[in-house]
Amino acid sequence: MNALIVVAHPDPQSLTHAVAAQLADGLSQSGHAFEVADLAAEGFDPRFNNDDVAGFYLRAAAPEDVRAEQARIDRADALALVFPVYWWSMPGLLKGWIDRVFANGWAYEERDGRVVKKLQHLRVHLLGVGGAGPGTYRKHGYDVAMKTQIDHGIFDYCGARVLTSELLLHTNPDEAAAHLRTAFALGRGLFAEAEQGEAA
Repeated sequence: MNALIVVAHPDPQSLTHAVAAQLADGLSQSGHAFEVADLAAEGFDPRFNNDDVAGFYLRAAAPEDVRAEQARIDRADALALVFPVYWWSMPGLLKGWIDRVFANGWAYEERDGRVVKKLQHLRVHLLGVGGAGPGTYRKHGYDVAMKTQIDHGIFDYCGARVLTSELLLHTNPDEAAAHLRTAFALGRGLFAEAEQGEAA
């Protein structure tokens, strides 16, 4: 099986990139394929532009770069987003990728006053890397807010099923090392549910 790992961090030496690499290693060791979409290194333009507006209203095909990203997702059996937490959400680069790629007509469709969810086949894994401790997230409700806006507001709206939604929060090197082990284990078991279904 094949996973698309989307990374949104400008620094290739960051913990975010290290988490993505461990996720990929776990996938590889379990015999699965993966593709990495490094949005910063690839220069993806996150700005929703006039061509995107035309695509939203179905007056024109989606821009070529958007169609290329949609094709990447279509080739994948699972989508994993690995990102740093900026201001208690995903960074603008990743949000812009979602704004542009999860487009009307491809990810969902409004038909006769109702939303048709077009990504029901897609399985999603979310790994947010944050620098504050879990107590801060709980105290202010940031953890719940992120799940509401991302898991429900984006992916459920399109019908995609979020199987993993983790905040890897660290304030010291020991925690960072533990997060790398978590990412590797997730990669090893990313397709376990599908494999069990095939064996049944």
